[in-house]
Amino acid sequence: MKEVKIGFIGCGGNANGHMNQLAGIEGANVVAVCDVQAERAQSAAEKHNADPYTAHQDLLERDDLDAVYLSLPVFVHGQPERDVIARGLPFLVEKPVAINIDIAREIEAAVAKAGLITCVGYQLRYLGSTQITQQILRERTINMIVGKYWCSTGHGDPNAWLRQMSKSGGQLVEQATHTVDMMRYMGGEVASVYAMQANRFLKETDCPDANSVSLQFASGAVGALTATWAYAGDWSNANVLDILYEQELLNWNPSRVSVNENGEQVDKTQPGPTIDEIFVNAVRSGDASQILSPYSDAVKTLEISLAANLSAQEKRLVEISSL
Repeated sequence: MKEVKIGFIGCGGNANGHMNQLAGIEGANVVAVCDVQAERAQSAAEKHNADPYTAHQDLLERDDLDAVYLSLPVFVHGQPERDVIARGLPFLVEKPVAINIDIAREIEAAVAKAGLITCVGYQLRYLGSTQITQQILRERTINMIVGKYWCSTGHGDPNAWLRQMSKSGGQLVEQATHTVDMMRYMGGEVASVYAMQANRFLKETDCPDANSVSLQFASGAVGALTATWAYAGDWSNANVLDILYEQELLNWNPSRVSVNENGEQVDKTQPGPTIDEIFVNAVRSGDASQILSPYSDAVKTLEISLAANLSAQEKRLVEISSL
């Protein structure tokens, strides 16, 4: 089996999760890791027997790389992707892909011109519960999708980048992007949004802690999304969808899908591939057909979150095509 040598730009929590997954994939070998915090890069390097760097440009000077992972705060995206594209390397980048649409579209165009394999970290698309849901909904008419992402991530240091709109884009861009993406993946493209936002509890930040978004899908279906990070409960209310189709109701979360069968509510799940397996196989074979979340598709998810922020700021309906 052909070895796939991988470099990492960013060694934070998400990156470590991917590194651990790659350690279990035959032929996948993390050979270089980079982080602006030298101790973090050194720790990852020791764990995965890789070479540490503190500047991604130095990492990219290696001639043995087959692919790169970019696991970075959203406000850092842009130059690292440009440099990886210049090296002609396939890459997996964590969501969301950018802090604004101009950067995202610039990178999208550069990827298309270079003809690179890309994958964005919308791993929920690959889950067994998602596959089952899509099978159920195939050829069905979706009436409405209701999504929610409620968590307590907003607590803590108000000066953290996550709680600065200029650096994170707020919860709809940085965090609830998974829910937005799953609403798109299940319901199709979104034509317009109208959003309302408020700071009701975490008033020391400039990020809204309450988000309510109405969505009009291109298909004619409608949707609603609520998101908050001022909730002190568990994570069972994060990444949850209620999908009403024809006269039926389906409830989805990452661990299972609940659907009515013969008058009885039944929970279903099945194994699914990891996003890392899919990406490594694509790099190894040169066939990207199993990647469900290429860069160009992820830009469409970002558009919805940015449109929702704009709608709330300007108190008007925003057409996605107007961005």
